[in-house]
Amino acid sequence: MKRTYWFIVVLFLCIVFLSGCGVNQQPITAETQGIWNHFFVYPMSWLLIFFAGLFNGSFGLSIVIVTVLIRFVLLPLMLKQQKSSRSMQALKPQMEELQNKYKTEEKKKDPKNVQNMQKELMALYQENGVNPMAGCLPIFVQMPVMMAFYFAIMRTEEIALHSFLWVDLGNPDPMFILPLIAGLTTFLQVRMTAFQLQGQMKIIMYIMPIMIIVAGVTLPSALSLYWVVGNVFMIIQTYFTVVRSIPSNVTDISK
Repeated sequence: MKRTYWFIVVLFLCIVFLSGCGVNQQPITAETQGIWNHFFVYPMSWLLIFFAGLFNGSFGLSIVIVTVLIRFVLLPLMLKQQKSSRSMQALKPQMEELQNKYKTEEKKKDPKNVQNMQKELMALYQENGVNPMAGCLPIFVQMPVMMAFYFAIMRTEEIALHSFLWVDLGNPDPMFILPLIAGLTTFLQVRMTAFQLQGQMKIIMYIMPIMIIVAGVTLPSALSLYWVVGNVFMIIQTYFTVVRSIPSNVTDISK
């Protein structure tokens, strides 16, 4: 779980860094060369242009619709990831019991004891039908899709020429409303699953929203809109698939 969250944080920082440095900023077209561009980014751009055409050229509505569609397509993977997380959470007391069994300094120094602990952990996983890597695989499948959509928004030239609500999609929100909403919804989303985080990992609740806000005030409003829609979808999904399925005292992050 810890590695998964840090992977998401680092990946987001890399995306923002690449965007800020002007990497892959050239407009995407059907003629753009490269496997990543041709098979990942361009199809997302095509979807954005297609749905904008259905709604009188509204690229704002197009971003909303395509974001929701992608989230629905990825929903089975997200549910699989959440199921794996719940399974690992249920085994946590037994895992801690095993770790405490081999916790003394004398036992830590003996390689055999480390191997024995690993064997007992694997036996525990097999006995309960839990795969500790199952929660990571969906992340690696989802990330290329979400990154491709992110860069499609950045590199679809038509988006920068249109406005939606009070913002020009190609420029930062002058009133900072979308970045602030994106940061707030990010905080709510992470907080809803914060019971899965341990100790210092809970700082992610505050790091992620700050990163989103900072990125939102400097990058095009189209990206802030994308983050807001994606976050709202995830908040609703998390409420129905995670929060309602566990005891209320477990979701209390203060404990």
